[in-house]
Amino acid sequence: MRDSKISRIELGRQNPTENDIRIWCRACDAEDQIPELIAAHRQIDEMWEEHRQTLRAGLKQQSERIKPLYERTKLIRAYEPQTIPGFLQRPGYTRAVIEDVSRFHGLTDDIDQAVEGRLNRLRVLESGTCMFSLVVEAGALYAQRGSVAVMLDQLDYLERAAAFANVALGVIPLGRLRTIWPGEGFYVYDEALVRSEHWTGGYRTKRPGEIETYLRIFKLLQSQAVYGETARAEIDAARRLLQSREIF
Repeated sequence: MRDSKISRIELGRQNPTENDIRIWCRACDAEDQIPELIAAHRQIDEMWEEHRQTLRAGLKQQSERIKPLYERTKLIRAYEPQTIPGFLQRPGYTRAVIEDVSRFHGLTDDIDQAVEGRLNRLRVLESGTCMFSLVVEAGALYAQRGSVAVMLDQLDYLERAAAFANVALGVIPLGRLRTIWPGEGFYVYDEALVRSEHWTGGYRTKRPGEIETYLRIFKLLQSQAVYGETARAEIDAARRLLQSREIF
């Protein structure tokens, strides 16, 4: 590369091409960095999606757009701190979540169509074509979305789904001594993509280094979780609290 071009790139006046990245890495004897830098270069414009912008097309269309990703993925890892993972959500719970999102963002979507679109996730899980490793904070079992009846239905389904051959469901109990702190929920699709929802937008990355970090975080969260009968006991504790309430 010419000195003038290097100067423009360093000053932020020109973006490097992928070929520029390859040449620079070879010149610096850092060829091992080429895949990571090219992945970052390709996704820099799509790394952050504002909810207001992506939701303009409608919640159903948003769900349909991501459907092919679900269908081609072999292993989905997910962590949720305050919400039941989307792939485990029953229709009533999904409706309550969508109504909250619609109200907050001032959307006028057809709720029925939006719920139908979101249920693609549940169908993927029940098809058995994909493996799921899911970790939730116990707080998600107590964070009520919809009526008590809706939550009881959701918790009953969680307990059933935990026994599916393609599902490993871990629960991090309340009061657990932590070696990794609770954070934003995220989903890892194979080792190809990470998606994470935040208050104002969604983060996604295909960068190998970032994916590796999320996988390391997920392993630490898994080590904090309980499984099998102990996880079902956590679900049952949340169910018993809900059943003690008088208003349905």
